[in-house]
Amino acid sequence: MLQNRTLRYTMFALLYFTQGTVLSYFTALNALYLLSRGISMTNVGIFATIALLPFVIKIFLGMLSDKVNLFGMGHRKPYILIGLGVQSICLVIAPFINPATAYWGFAALAFVLQLGMALYDTCTDGLALDITPLEEKGKIQGFMVGGRAVGVVVTASAVGLLAENVSWAAVFWLLAALTLLPLPLVLSSKEAERPVERSFNWSAFAAFKNLRVIALAIMGLLFFLIIAGTNQIVNPFLQSKFNIRLSTAGNFTTLWGVGAVLGGILGGWLISKLGDRRATIGALVVCVISILGLAFTPSLALAWPIVFVFGVAYATYQTVYYALAMGFTDMRIAASMFAILMAITNIGQGIGMPLSGLIVEQDGFTTAFLVMAGINLLALPFFPLVFKKKAPAA
Repeated sequence: MLQNRTLRYTMFALLYFTQGTVLSYFTALNALYLLSRGISMTNVGIFATIALLPFVIKIFLGMLSDKVNLFGMGHRKPYILIGLGVQSICLVIAPFINPATAYWGFAALAFVLQLGMALYDTCTDGLALDITPLEEKGKIQGFMVGGRAVGVVVTASAVGLLAENVSWAAVFWLLAALTLLPLPLVLSSKEAERPVERSFNWSAFAAFKNLRVIALAIMGLLFFLIIAGTNQIVNPFLQSKFNIRLSTAGNFTTLWGVGAVLGGILGGWLISKLGDRRATIGALVVCVISILGLAFTPSLALAWPIVFVFGVAYATYQTVYYALAMGFTDMRIAASMFAILMAITNIGQGIGMPLSGLIVEQDGFTTAFLVMAGINLLALPFFPLVFKKKAPAA
């Protein structure tokens, strides 16, 4: 690939940046767009489910990438280019399809758009696994998680202004333009021939029978259950306790995003300087402290630094876990295995969000934060198995 390490890291950061911009739109602004076109909340929910389906099937996209050298251009690069192209084209087309009169057409477009994103997301992870030395795994994940967080910040601050003061079409076209930012670096890179010992092999999936891999997957499920479950109740908590306005909630989200950028850097530094075990303990400690801070937030003034620290904790957990997963991945099925480990984290998020919401309804925000902080301790029994001295994958 790119011989200059700075350019190579920049390419990965930009690929995750453009993913962050579109993910931020779909999670924060798409519902507002559909509602402004007269779509019911029921159909908004159906739309969100359809748009997320590609991330369920991304495991198969990883298998395709692992197995097929497309057009002789490589196992990753051509798929990344196709994914970016599909996403950009769909965003250009989006303003011309009115969801009010062509709901299913717009839903189909969103599905194809997210399919493009899932394709280049999976293959970007596979490429990082292919070419990154294990001693740099923390650093590369810091760049990628940080890049995505920057994308969230840009979208949160710029897209809302465009939608309000210009048009929704301008929003979609801005996102289409941002999608193309990584293109020059991807095009200028050249994927090396894959060594024979890294050829796709179905028998490599036996790695999932390894107790250490199972323990790592459970840790990932717990980590993402905690951060997703906590994150979704932060703004409702602030609104309930301090009666903040929507604009203030947006500012809190932006501050959280800045913290997430620093969290990506911190997670990479922890892995590089302290090693896997100590880095994971450090991420756990930061997470527990930040959530306890939320539980006992005494004033709105102090809520700002506490939310910032939680943003740091959120991305630190992500970066550390992604780096650990890189070290456990069998290189014969790199994209496939990494995608499966990520799918398990999605299950964790799917458990964490309804769980925290249910606890809030039953016992209030403070109890919900305390439960989320306490769940961190459930990961500790898996540490001795995960952090054995011998690495499980070559």
